[in-house]
Formats: sequence, C-alpha cells, structure tokens
Amino acid sequence: MILARVSHSVSLADYRAALRTRGAAAPVLTSLLARLPVAMIGLALLLYVQRVTGSFGVAGLVSAGNLVGVAVGSVVQGRIMDRLGPTRPLLVVSAVFTGFVAAEIAAVELGGAAVPMIVLAVAVGLSEPMTGPASRALWTRLLPPGRTRDAAYSYEAISMEVFFILGPGIAGLLVNMPWAGTGLLVGACCMVTGSTGFALTPAARRHRPVDRADAVGSLLGALAAPGMRTVALAAFGFGALLGMVEVAVPAAAERAGHAALGGLLLSVLSVSSVVVGVLYGMRPWPRPMYLRLPALLSVFAVLIALLALPETLLGLTVALLVAGTLITPQSTAHSVALEGAAPPGTATEAFSWVITAVTLGSAFGQSVSGQLVEMAAPPTAFLVASGIGLVLGALLWFRRRTLLTEDDPRPVPSFAETR
Repeated sequence: MILARVSHSVSLADYRAALRTRGAAAPVLTSLLARLPVAMIGLALLLYVQRVTGSFGVAGLVSAGNLVGVAVGSVVQGRIMDRLGPTRPLLVVSAVFTGFVAAEIAAVELGGAAVPMIVLAVAVGLSEPMTGPASRALWTRLLPPGRTRDAAYSYEAISMEVFFILGPGIAGLLVNMPWAGTGLLVGACCMVTGSTGFALTPAARRHRPVDRADAVGSLLGALAAPGMRTVALAAFGFGALLGMVEVAVPAAAERAGHAALGGLLLSVLSVSSVVVGVLYGMRPWPRPMYLRLPALLSVFAVLIALLALPETLLGLTVALLVAGTLITPQSTAHSVALEGAAPPGTATEAFSWVITAVTLGSAFGQSVSGQLVEMAAPPTAFLVASGIGLVLGALLWFRRRTLLTEDDPRPVPSFAETR
C-alpha cells in the first residue's frame, strides 16, 4: 500500500504564493518558453513533411515515430535527471536535439525519403528536452507539502493546457509561411532556449539527488511501485479518451461540410478546461485521492458519450465545452497523486511515466478512433471511447487501495490492485 496524502483545496492566494516562491521566478519563466512548443513540434513536423512529400501517409508515419521517441525518451531522461539533477541532462539533450532537428530538416529538404525521415523523427522525440517533468519535480524541492505546492501542480497542468491551445494554432499558422519548415524550426528554437535557460537556473543547479527506494533498481524503476501503476493506468485512460476525441471531432466537422473547423472545435476543450481547472483546484472532488482518480475518469467517460448526441456543430461545441471541464482536474490529480505513489528519489521519472502513459494512450485512442470513423461514424467513436473510459475507471476503482492514506477506511482488497 502507498500512503498518499489527501490533497488540499487551493485559493488564488496559493497560486500567487507558489509563483512568488524564492527561487521560482527563473525556472517558471524559462520552463514556459521550453514547454510552449510541446504541442507544436509533432504537428509542425507532420505538416512540414506533408507539404514537401504531398503524402499524409508518410507524414503520419513520421509523426508516429516522433511520438514513440517522446514516449521512450521522457522516461529515460526522467530517470537520469533523478540521479544527476536536471542541469547536465538537459544541456546534453538540448544539444543532441538541435542536431537531430537539423538532420531531420535536411532529410526532408533533400528528397523526403520515408525511412530516413521516420528514423530521425524517432531520434528527435527521444532527445526532446523533458523540461516539463523537471519543472514539476522542482516544486518538491522549492515548497513543502500543502496547499501552495498543490497550487504549483495545478499551475503546471493549467499552463500545459494553454500550450495545447496555442501550439497547434501556431504550427498551423507557420506552415503557411514561404518555407513550410518554419514551425518546426521556431518550435525547436523555443524548446532549446527555454530548456537551456531552465537547466542553468540556480534552483535547477542546486538539485541534489535523494536516496532512492530499493524498488527503483528494477527495470521498471518508479513503475515498480503499485501506486505508480495505478496513476499510470489513470493517465493512459485519460490519454486514450482524448486521443479518440481528437480524431472523431475533426471527422464530425468534415462530415458536416466544415472540415476547417475541426481544429477550432478541439480548442474548445482546452478553453473550458483552463477555466474550470482553476476553480476545481479550490474545491477538489472527491477529496480522497483514492476515490478521485476513478471518479474523474468515469465521469469524463460519461461526458464524452454526450458528444454522440448533437446533430449540429453548434450542439457539438456545447458538448465539448462540458466535456473539457474535466481535463485539467485529471492532469492535476495525476500530479498530486504522484506525491505518495512515487518511490523516494524518483519525482522526475515518475512524472515522465505519466507523460509516457498519456502519450501511449493517445496513440492507442487515435488509432482505434480512426478505424471507427472509417468503418462507422464519429458518434460510434465517442460511444466506444466512453465505454473504454468506464472500463478503465472500474479498474482504477479495484486498485484504489494502492492510493490509500493512513486515515482512509480500508476497502475490501481486490486482485487487480496487486498486479
């Protein structure tokens, strides 16, 4: 069993206190620049390759390769940063990332052969500087457990939602510049500049590794802890549902004769997510974390089922606004749950596992939703997504003991929580 604490309600004053913490200003500003392109690099690469090759198929394979690289690289980098601190790893991967981006651009410009572009896309993903996990882990050293630290985690989740609103729009705008690779280049420059700046901040340079639990000596590392596997399962389900929606919504817009509105409709999810995320942090529900993860995913699944009901894009927009209200609360809950679920000394790696789980879930959801949209219709994809979410929510319920606090009543043990 993991002794995870119950998170606190936070106020606007807690957000201000977190951002004004001594030593936090430089990491906050540099990590903002580093994380701005997180939702931009992959899409910019896809659009760039498609413009040069004229093939969505090749562009999709290149994008998938990049996604695989990010999923693997986030965990590897997180584990190294827990051992060495963020400064040296981020400086090294920033330099390597720069080289691979340059090589990818050269491969595209010199002929656009599929295999070299895919291989280099994987390398770009592997070396993409993981400033997000490092930034999140830094709060555990800047702030003690409590309301202010919870506000810092909520800020991290909300800021990521803002980047997911801005990133695709910026990528779509820059691909229409005279050179289609402008978006990839601008995104890479922001990421390298921000990551390098973050690595050189006094707070990052003062990082000292803490004693690591025996469990993290295994190949699974932080994921060897049962509570970590529960959080990763919640993150996978969250990513899977979002991935299915990200494919089905543009498909619904296309079938309605307004394909250009697909991206705009998806941004509606993030708008309501950011607004409600701040309010939810002030009064989270359910309060115990062992109940919060299954409840949030299950209710999110029900809200996604509602996306199958509207027959107009206006109705779909309203349904998306409602469904988006539970995006940031889930992201924040995953961060807070890591407090007790992650073994000592694995804060960065643990958050990297969450990123990997969301990434893999998104890839799974997008592939399944794509097939359902082709064989049936977008409403079918929404309903199947809801079913998947409810099943995973039930699994989280059966594993809830792995996130119990010392004061929580003990539910009946289940087989699932021991796996």
